[in-house]
Amino acid sequence: MAFDLESISEATSGAIGALVSTTILYPLDTCKTKYQAEVRAHNQQRYRNISDVLWEAISTRQVLSLYQGLGTKNLQSFISQFVYFYGYSFFKRLYLQKSGSKSIGTKANLIVAAAAGACTVIVTQPLDTASSRMQTSAFGKSKSLWKTLSEGTWSEAFDGLGISLLLTANPSIQYTVFDQLKDRLLKGQLVNQRQTESSPQALSAFSAFVLGALSKCIATCLTYPAIRCKVMIQSAESDDAVRDEAQLKARKTVSGAIYSIWKREGLLGFFKGLHAQILKTVLSSALLLMIKEKITKTTWVLMLALQRYLFTTRTRLKSS
Repeated sequence: MAFDLESISEATSGAIGALVSTTILYPLDTCKTKYQAEVRAHNQQRYRNISDVLWEAISTRQVLSLYQGLGTKNLQSFISQFVYFYGYSFFKRLYLQKSGSKSIGTKANLIVAAAAGACTVIVTQPLDTASSRMQTSAFGKSKSLWKTLSEGTWSEAFDGLGISLLLTANPSIQYTVFDQLKDRLLKGQLVNQRQTESSPQALSAFSAFVLGALSKCIATCLTYPAIRCKVMIQSAESDDAVRDEAQLKARKTVSGAIYSIWKREGLLGFFKGLHAQILKTVLSSALLLMIKEKITKTTWVLMLALQRYLFTTRTRLKSS
């Protein structure tokens, strides 16, 4: 039972952290996504900086549209983080049980994180695609989740699945770096507890924030070109976008996205919006991990209380 409790505790803490951080940073995420999705020659760009997206929303009195797709994004974030943290905790404990080791090495940690990430991507890809289309729609013209998904075919709901699976390297790198740094930081602070079930050790809020920011920054820089291509593939078509159907379909493939960026923006185009991506993802991940670390003990205690309540109830029913 302890096995399941720890996995569920990790998953719940991670999901709540994702929900809070996503909501706080959503306007920044919308501006970043719209900026990344635009692929034009330098003299034809609608947005020269990420601040231009914000100014457009303000000047057109569509500030609330910066939150378009928030519900879908929160749903996707909650489910993805729950699945990821549950899968990560599950596979990690399974590896330790099968190997008989007391700790997990870097290589094994990468494999475990990648497996959890792949499961997460497959489960949440339609929601990820829908949220990207909502964010990149013209301000005030975003559609509901059902309409967004029902407009195209079922396969289109999985646009960018291949590159999303490739990007599982991002959280794999992030959480591996975070876990390794966390273990080193807590190594001298751990106190042997002989209780049957003890609450997990937790970082301070500041330490979790710094380690989360550092680990995510490293992962983002390494995988950014793929992130830019993914946004292009999943983005909604604007009114002044390319109207040729063949070109539109070509841009919805990885090779087409790469060619389009190279042709119109050159090599530096693959890193357009990197600063905004780092700012958003670093803050988001740092907040997520900070919140997760601070509520892990509370979640653990609640899970233990629930376990004892269910055990007591079951015992009473059997004795009656």
